[in-house]
Amino acid sequence: MDDIKKIVVISGGSSSEREISLQSGNGIKNALIKLGYETCIIDFQDLNDLAILQNYDLVFIALHGFEGEGGNLQESLDGLGIKYTGSNATGCKNTWNKSKCKNILFQNGISSPKAVVSKSLDNEDFNPFIKFKNEFGYEKNLFMKPSEDGSSIDIYKISNIDDYISARTSCVNKSREFIFEEEIKGKEYTLTIINNECFPPIEIQTNNDFYDYDAKYISNDTILAEAKLSSKELDLINKISLKAYKALNCSGWARVDVLKDEDGILYVLEVNTVPGMTSHSCVPRSGSFIGLSYSEVVKKIISSND
Repeated sequence: MDDIKKIVVISGGSSSEREISLQSGNGIKNALIKLGYETCIIDFQDLNDLAILQNYDLVFIALHGFEGEGGNLQESLDGLGIKYTGSNATGCKNTWNKSKCKNILFQNGISSPKAVVSKSLDNEDFNPFIKFKNEFGYEKNLFMKPSEDGSSIDIYKISNIDDYISARTSCVNKSREFIFEEEIKGKEYTLTIINNECFPPIEIQTNNDFYDYDAKYISNDTILAEAKLSSKELDLINKISLKAYKALNCSGWARVDVLKDEDGILYVLEVNTVPGMTSHSCVPRSGSFIGLSYSEVVKKIISSND
């Protein structure tokens, strides 16, 4: 890490998560200044030539959405010999598409909520409840989610066909792949991994129906509490999260979202390779449980790329 002096933060972009990415990027830039690095921040929308990033020792990717998490940026940076934070292109591609991510988890013996896929919502005759029952033989409330998006954009909980029609009407973008994932009743946790080290899990407590965009970034009622787990439960959630992280070929840092059902069974919901770093975000919150400041968490992320 001693050879890293100049760090450029990439954030913004054109995805639905642009504003969150800008907040993350500014937080990271301010931390880098505190840590003594020479730094600047670039909005991905204004970046016409990736080669200019060769003027820096490290690119800190705070770019959410496909542009930062889909793997193409990492592929391009590798081609230019530029060091960056987080997972390589393979890890990003494995996690960005929720359907692909689930398939890899299942292949590695890791539980995840069952789901069916629709290539788009343009077909008005499509019924996700019928498709789910036909595939799995039982009925459940479902979560409708874009296969490729983050920050709970266009995610809806649906219990019947009327809910689905309403959600479909409200969607920002219908013409893309969606998954319809079974509801798992229980507790929701999120676990930060930096350099293969599991940070204390967070239990997400929200008054909303689920951990949606409002609960993540706007509401002051959302509680990110240190999870109260027995040593056995803590060991299990750490092992499962790390197993998922490695199975998906993640590296550097990531955040693993986990559900625990009413019988105590754990399910990996998804893995995020460029987690949020806003004031409301889980990664800095988790670091605070072991006495780390925001800036110290950023330093650990930089060190994870050695």
